Amino acid sequence: MGKSAVRKREEIESQYKWKIEDIYAGEQLWEDDFLEVKTLAAELAGLQGTLGESAAALLKVFKLNDSLGRKNEKLYVYARMRRDENNADPHYQALFDRIESLSVQIAGMTAFIVPEILAVPEEKLEAFLGSDTELQVYKHFLEEILRQKAHILSASEERLLAMAADLSMAAGNIFTMLNNADLKFPHIKDEKGEDVELTKGRYTRFMESPDRRVRQEAFYGLYGSYQKLINTLGASLSASVKKDIFYARARNYSSALEASLDQDNVAVEVYDRLIESVHAHLGHMYRYMRMRKRLLNLDELHFYDIYTPLVPEYKYEISYNQSQKVLLEALNPLGAEYTRLLERGFGSGWIDVYENEGKTGGAYSWGAYDTNPYVLMNYDNKLDDLFTLAHEMGHSLHSWYSHQNQPYVYSQYSIFVAEVASTVNESLLIDYLLQKSKEKQEKIYLLNHYLEQFRGTVFRQTMFAEFEKIIHARAEAGEALTPDILNQIYRELNRLYYGPEIVIDPEIEWEWARIPHFYSSFYVYKYATGFSTATALKEQILREGAPAVERYLEFLKSGSTDYPINLLQKAGVDLLTPQPVDEALAYFGKLLDEMESLLA
Repeated sequence: MGKSAVRKREEIESQYKWKIEDIYAGEQLWEDDFLEVKTLAAELAGLQGTLGESAAALLKVFKLNDSLGRKNEKLYVYARMRRDENNADPHYQALFDRIESLSVQIAGMTAFIVPEILAVPEEKLEAFLGSDTELQVYKHFLEEILRQKAHILSASEERLLAMAADLSMAAGNIFTMLNNADLKFPHIKDEKGEDVELTKGRYTRFMESPDRRVRQEAFYGLYGSYQKLINTLGASLSASVKKDIFYARARNYSSALEASLDQDNVAVEVYDRLIESVHAHLGHMYRYMRMRKRLLNLDELHFYDIYTPLVPEYKYEISYNQSQKVLLEALNPLGAEYTRLLERGFGSGWIDVYENEGKTGGAYSWGAYDTNPYVLMNYDNKLDDLFTLAHEMGHSLHSWYSHQNQPYVYSQYSIFVAEVASTVNESLLIDYLLQKSKEKQEKIYLLNHYLEQFRGTVFRQTMFAEFEKIIHARAEAGEALTPDILNQIYRELNRLYYGPEIVIDPEIEWEWARIPHFYSSFYVYKYATGFSTATALKEQILREGAPAVERYLEFLKSGSTDYPINLLQKAGVDLLTPQPVDEALAYFGKLLDEMESLLA
């Protein structure tokens, strides 16, 4: 097993690990803040019943709530990221459990704030705002509370819901432990016939192998491992869906979908319109699958064939250090300030680069208002990893701009716009790589890679979004979500989205069991709308230059100072129309044309 085994955390060089000690130099400092958060929470809870007394009383609650939120967020981020370094470490499991439980307690202790604000007559709140300059900072925050008035409950009911939050996290936490700590995958034979351990991090590399036997072994090995736990995973996903429905009904929404979208003030029609637009352009997907089958010279196209490059003889390996240099050049159109910040992130311990035993899979960008924005990766020297780095640093710089330019209350940008900055970076990167490419084979390889990015982000994420919509609707209608039913729904969606050229392997119907995003319901559609928006913004940046860059950076700095649809309109994209999604899907068709002409 030797060299093929996944390295332990302590075997990774320090320059490739994030510097979480920048948050807390020692764990005693974390413990000190933990105690202080308890004190702040008790002090804030003691102000219940005072919010309507005066502008000063309301401001005091807001400021104390901000202080509490900032410190609690910092504790939470540190503990969760430490756990993510090695999910099997019981010390950090316990540390995270403690702050998660405390966060739930705090939510219960502060649940009085919103109902108490709603009990104050609106004209009185207007008078408070007019009489206190500091309080005016919270104007949009108050408007947002009033907008959702019909869905805010009494103080005692809000407290009960907040206290139940610990229970509501159970399904997601169980899935995380199963997926990252307990689930073990078999060994398979690589291209050289050597035994290697299959991991989630290595799975994508095996799926790109030109050796079909390796792809098959990895595919069967991965999905076979999930199939052994399919009843447990089905129960956990079903519990997560029921949790969504419970909270939606408790808050008087007509559906879990409406409840989720309302947090961003986005109409359900935007979600439905995305699915309709993608359905209308599925011909592009079928055409792409047909091209893939032909170029791979296959009698049958299977799901283990859809990730391998169409130019198997062309190898694109890129080290982590090289990827940093490429990215700095590729994102040059965003201006000198942006690339300086990017370079700072590379050199300041923001990024945890390589896979290690027990480490959380995939990639993310995360941090708190008072920390650096951090990035978790499982870098494996693939072109895909270069794009992941571009993507996550897009998130991180969005956070940096937002945190630097907004007060804490508006520092968190809406999840609806969260995928825009990340995808602008990816879009600029592919343009740069295609421009620099001199060889026909490389150009085909890069086009294929971007078509895959597009397929994965627009078509596949929309399929995920439709799956979420269907399973929530079924559960809301009183139907059971057994593994067999989940398998059937997922199988038929794959048949619809991938078309007649692909064989629907039995294993693919278990894929829902391994998707973490299904535990953050109705999130994935934002990848597709974000990709479409980013495509439009990138075109504006390259076409207009400085004016478009300025609009874009203003968008990054805006945090949650306005509703996301409005912020995007100011940046130059209107998602209330189908135009951005339709244009992005038409662009996919043009890329197919370009690839076919190169192949001809």
